[in-house]
Amino acid sequence: MTKLSVNINKFATLRNSRGGNNPDVVKAAIDAQRFGADGVTVHPRPDERHIRYEDVRQIKKIITTEFNIEGNCTEQKFVDLVLETKPDQVTLVPDTLGQLTSDHGWDTIRNKEYLENIISVFKQAGIRVSIFVDPDVKMVAGAAATGTDRIELYTEGYAKQFAAGNQQAAVLPYITAALKAKELGLGINAGHDLDLHNLKYFKENIHWLQEVSIGHALVCDALYLGYENAVQLYKRQLQ
Repeated sequence: MTKLSVNINKFATLRNSRGGNNPDVVKAAIDAQRFGADGVTVHPRPDERHIRYEDVRQIKKIITTEFNIEGNCTEQKFVDLVLETKPDQVTLVPDTLGQLTSDHGWDTIRNKEYLENIISVFKQAGIRVSIFVDPDVKMVAGAAATGTDRIELYTEGYAKQFAAGNQQAAVLPYITAALKAKELGLGINAGHDLDLHNLKYFKENIHWLQEVSIGHALVCDALYLGYENAVQLYKRQLQ
């Protein structure tokens, strides 16, 4: 079964735009799991423009499903937070300071030594590690050499091609990358721009996919469909 992890960053973006604590981000995490999500994802950034570091601490206290913290591990503050809260999984993303949203995977060959070192830090703390990669077999092979447990396939390219009507062309490089990951013993996650339109086709073609992390599209759908209904509709696409 492919698990659905709900990224709740957009709840924090809405809260921060007005001040106060509405919507309550911790409640958004509780409700995600109550509505059937298999996990909750947060992506704290150094400027805390959406999820704040204290949010992560508070969510960790109450969460009963899988907790995934993603972010830029070159920021020591992020590393310290992950080691403090000990989530089930940390997803390492090569963001730059002030980046609007994640837009590329790691160069796992050029950054092999760095990734080996930081991955070992998290694994020694008992935290499963996933690293963000593009659908490139060389980058997947490089990821395997770092000691990571999983990769997360960056799916913006798939989503754009799918929306343009090129479904088979869209998914083909991801199938190739996922097969390579499977061959090398890596777990496979996926995320970025997956939605109710393109998720089912992606899962059908990579049926050994372990987890998807979805935030922006799910929260947008929830505005019209309701939060609980949106979670269930996304879960249905993964069946």
